[in-house]
Amino acid sequence: MGASHSRDDLLETSDSESEQEEEANYEDATEGSSDRRVKTPSSLDDVEAKLKALKIKYSSNPKIKNAVKLYLHVGGNTPKAKWVTSDKLTSYSFIRTHRIDAESEDDDDNDDNEDDSEEEESFWVLKVGSKIRSKVAPDLQLKTFGDQRRVDFVARAVWAMKFFTEEDYNSFLEQFQNCLFENTHGVEATEANKLKVYDKDFIGWANPEAADDTMWEDAEDSFAKSPGSATPVRKSQDLKEEFEEAANGGIQSLALGALDNSFLVSDNGIQVVKNFSHGIHGKGAFVNFSGGYQNRGSSLVHCTPKKTLLMRAETNMLLMSPMDGGKLHSTGLHQLDIETGKVVTEWMFGKDGTEITMRDITNDSKGAQLDPSGSTFLGLDDNRLCRWDMRDRNGMVQNIADSGADLSTPVLNWAQGHQFSRGTNFQCFATTGDGSIVVGSLDGKIRLYSVNTMRQAKTAFPGLGSPITHVDVTFDGKWIVGTTDTYLILICAVFTDKDGKMKTGFAGRMGNRIAAPRLLKLNPLDSHLAGTNNKFRNAQFSWVTENGKQERHIVATVGKFSVIWNFQQVKDGSHECYRNQQGLKSCYCYKIVLRDDSIVESRFMHDKFAVTDSPEAPLVIATPMKVSSFSISSKR
Repeated sequence: MGASHSRDDLLETSDSESEQEEEANYEDATEGSSDRRVKTPSSLDDVEAKLKALKIKYSSNPKIKNAVKLYLHVGGNTPKAKWVTSDKLTSYSFIRTHRIDAESEDDDDNDDNEDDSEEEESFWVLKVGSKIRSKVAPDLQLKTFGDQRRVDFVARAVWAMKFFTEEDYNSFLEQFQNCLFENTHGVEATEANKLKVYDKDFIGWANPEAADDTMWEDAEDSFAKSPGSATPVRKSQDLKEEFEEAANGGIQSLALGALDNSFLVSDNGIQVVKNFSHGIHGKGAFVNFSGGYQNRGSSLVHCTPKKTLLMRAETNMLLMSPMDGGKLHSTGLHQLDIETGKVVTEWMFGKDGTEITMRDITNDSKGAQLDPSGSTFLGLDDNRLCRWDMRDRNGMVQNIADSGADLSTPVLNWAQGHQFSRGTNFQCFATTGDGSIVVGSLDGKIRLYSVNTMRQAKTAFPGLGSPITHVDVTFDGKWIVGTTDTYLILICAVFTDKDGKMKTGFAGRMGNRIAAPRLLKLNPLDSHLAGTNNKFRNAQFSWVTENGKQERHIVATVGKFSVIWNFQQVKDGSHECYRNQQGLKSCYCYKIVLRDDSIVESRFMHDKFAVTDSPEAPLVIATPMKVSSFSISSKR
């Protein structure tokens, strides 16, 4: 299956009058429709017009408290897909409860006092009539339409609520945001508590209207002046599939090279493929793991590595596998010589004579894998951030291809770093072009460390409460994208110091001129189509390793979807997505590539593979059994 435009583009084609069914009446929708795929919400006004034309009695000023009209989307992606009226007149409430599926209606609502005597922690639930009862959380994927006094959301199906007055609409949003804050942070959404959670420098994250958005404009100006921007940025672009070919099977990860080759890491080995300006393809050498790759302490012949890292001008690859029991952490790694196809060294992580673990590794900087003499890399564990050196202090490194099994495994040299006492809960990290480090944490915090120190973060963004599962940063360090299960958070790290110089948060404390972040989300329709168990994974900028060049796209995966945002469009404050929005600006303009299997990884090739008629290098998408390459071409 090939590439598509965004789901919005696809679904808008179904809204033409020729595809709208004229019906004498609209039956009330039931919960039985919740498993159907969903379609564009833009026909709600058509539903209302038809209902009024049929002279169904409407109350323009209903006396019911919190009155709304409730709609359900049915019919999947078929031409018959439409919004149907679920309740002509119903009401919503926010209820404090200890379990979502409580049948009793004795729970406290938002007008009553909370029962503090219960041992079990309570939370806020959104209840709409008798059909919807769902915890107030980001996975509701609430999307607002201020000009229509309407909100769409996902609760086992895709729903829309329309409010009778502007006051009703604004009241709902205020209640929803307060309940979301309390469910996320465990404290009431008072101004004092927001100040405690976000700190005075980041209060714009809680109240975006008070944030300094000029930082986005300043960074935008610097982008326009950069020499890498000579190629016109066209917001209207097509995706064209160039290649799709079967792999050797069981692909677990994708290691893209900036030189001649890239590598597909599968269950039983590493397949070498060629890099071209139109993607990757061609079956080259295959390195079989049965030749000696084995996880330390494991009875298995080999253990599929979950993390790979290219080094030394892409002639070596580090392979890190999880420990027994499925834990993400590892006690060591293997060093593979790609040119010979042999694992030459098995390294152990150790400090002060004690074996320790790592959960992630990355290169010293964005372009470090191209350095032919590189011997260091970075490591991350829950409460550790460090730099490892493969140069053995004794001047010897064990070669396991020639050594007996009785020889001890060499220990990597802890060259630099810090072991925090507790509480950091690091999850992921990435580096800039100069080697500065950004780290994402379980509590949603994103910390920035300069290239000179790993002991204390120069800047610590508070996050929005959802765990950061993956993080990336632009080559120049000005932009950071964090991945959570339900949204991406895009942060501007630029600030102006007291001398009027523009810096990033890696170089110094940002003070209080900090811009509010922007969120990248799926609309409720696509979120429902992606499936309840599918989450955002591995959001990354396109790949640039040259000063003055600017990344052009952001790509992430959700189940079988590869989702692509135009980076320039996201930064544009006048973009149509941001109109009539309240709270943090959320961008829903994206393109989707749908595969017929869950996607392992989606990544842009290095900027050097961009061709003259395309503003971007090819996009490579790997599923367990296939690898596809796409070119982004500008519409003329």
